[in-house]
Order: sequence, then structure tokens, then C-alpha cells
Amino acid sequence: MHTLLNIIWVVFGGLMIAFEYAVSSILMMITIIGIPFGLQSMKLAMVALWPFGTDITSTGCPNGCLAGIMNIIWWIVGGIGIALTHLVWGIVFCITIVGIPFGLQHFKLMHLALFPFGKAIN
Repeated sequence: MHTLLNIIWVVFGGLMIAFEYAVSSILMMITIIGIPFGLQSMKLAMVALWPFGTDITSTGCPNGCLAGIMNIIWWIVGGIGIALTHLVWGIVFCITIVGIPFGLQHFKLMHLALFPFGKAIN
């Protein structure tokens, strides 16, 4: 069932979302300062490409709680805009019964977009 939902997701917008995250990741990795943020954007791209059946777990506070500081910078620079976009799409999809699974995936992406550092994808 996850495979079918993922195929529908990819065909109807998931590929575009993943491509946008991947392009932004590459652009951020051009500078040395942007590499950690580019890696987190690539994490979002992986989940955006194949979200059904993907679990996001918290890894705690790695690297001496540097993840918390990086999350704050991420949140201020662009994470809140990305999260609000996923919130709007999640609400739009949840209006219909058929779209509820897709809306829930947008809510999962919203949570990851707010705080990507210190998260692992399983």
C-alpha cells in the first residue's frame, strides 16, 4: 500500500517538491557555511520523494547541542516559510477524505522542515 501511495505522491507533486529541495540543497552546499544546511535540505528531499513508510525519529542533541543552535538559525532563515507551505498544503489535502493520507505526509514534512537538525530518517 505504501508503494502505491508513494507512486501517486510522486506523480502528483512529490517529484517537484523533492527536486526543489535538492536544488536548494546544492545551492546551499556551494558555500562552506551552507553545507550543514544543504545536508538537512537533502534530508527533506529524501522524505519528500518517498514519504509513505518513512519514519522520522529524534536523535536527541548530538554534537554538544549544536543541533539546537542550527535549528534556530534554520528556523529564522527559511524553515518557518517551508513549514507554513506544508501546513497549508496539509490542510488543503485534509479537506477531502481521499487526500487525508497526503495531508498527513505534508504535516510530517512540516515538522521536519521546522527542526531538521537532530532528526534521523528511518
